[in-house]
Amino acid sequence: MDSSGSAGSSGSSGGGLTGVWLIGARGSVATTAVAGCAAVTAGLHPPTGMVTETPPFADCGLPTLSSLVFGGHDTVECPLPKRAEQLAAGGVLPHGVPAAVRSELAAADAEIRMGGPRPGDTDTDTDADAGGRSDEELIASFAADLRDFVRRRGLARAVVVNVASTEPLPAEGGGRLPASSLYAAAALRAGCPYVNFTPSMGLHHPALAAEAASSGLPYAGRDGKTGQTLLRSVLGPMFAQRALSVRSWSGTNLLGGGDGASLADPAAAAAKNAGKERVLADTLGSAPEGEVHIDDVPSLGDWKTAWDHIAFDGFLGARMVLQTTWQGCDSALAAPLILDLARLLARSHELGLTGPSPSLGFYFKDPDPGSSSALGEQYGALVAFAERLRGAGV
Repeated sequence: MDSSGSAGSSGSSGGGLTGVWLIGARGSVATTAVAGCAAVTAGLHPPTGMVTETPPFADCGLPTLSSLVFGGHDTVECPLPKRAEQLAAGGVLPHGVPAAVRSELAAADAEIRMGGPRPGDTDTDTDADAGGRSDEELIASFAADLRDFVRRRGLARAVVVNVASTEPLPAEGGGRLPASSLYAAAALRAGCPYVNFTPSMGLHHPALAAEAASSGLPYAGRDGKTGQTLLRSVLGPMFAQRALSVRSWSGTNLLGGGDGASLADPAAAAAKNAGKERVLADTLGSAPEGEVHIDDVPSLGDWKTAWDHIAFDGFLGARMVLQTTWQGCDSALAAPLILDLARLLARSHELGLTGPSPSLGFYFKDPDPGSSSALGEQYGALVAFAERLRGAGV
């Protein structure tokens, strides 16, 4: 975030309510974030994985977890309490949590609105006359939902967070805006800070560049960094700093759930892999040989296994190999980061900060310009940003 306007505040945003509007609000990540926020607020579980709950972020004026109000858009109709039960059955949520926070899940579900585009919607106003909705009508409808959410719930502000399934990158000169960009445009129009936690185009679409630049809003990232790439952002700098020559870096991801199904599309997988490869190129100075393969394994559900094979040369050309295996649950890894980012963007908006957020590059495979790709440097920038927030509240 490059500038600060006159809307700054010397107090904490914890005195009011902050909206978190989730795109893909009935998906695994969103459901885990809503249930997790309620469970932590109730003291049922500690805030494990939430960086904003660690000492460097104390007294930064971030909205409290109890002040967060959830809503969102989705095109599926499975209610959040039912989705939480499914996640508990799969081991994603602890047994008993869905029942313990059922009222909070139901309240969030009541704030979810139908998204789009849906079958029959079109990309031109002329075709929309036949009964579908044009891009402009969809953006206006989504923005109206956001404004209504803020007004009805008496919110100080709302942060829009995209956690929907990965889209294929749009073809150059293509027709309509991708869904992620429709939601991003609606966020701008409704005056809401925006976070893109997916590799989808979102606010990065060229058609939105001018509007984003003139919006006076803070926005952050693309593609949350939760597993394999998190590890790569640590190991890449290690090889570079120890002057070890990486000859190849290959990887495989086995995953199920909605993410696995969407990434079975080669175009969507290519969008996902671009961020993984970018981290290596940035931290090593050039991209080594090797590719990342993503395989959909439905039986894994919301769990995934990521394997990396790294071939490197040591002193006098000694050839060596490092192999890593990461086994985890993407929803449980991503949910605390969603809560972090919503709180950080809300506080940024309260203080009048605008534009991209390189200080939040710690959270992304594809951080905003000006961020390092090395995790240690990104964490240093994030802690420095926390100091800036703390100083602004004095």
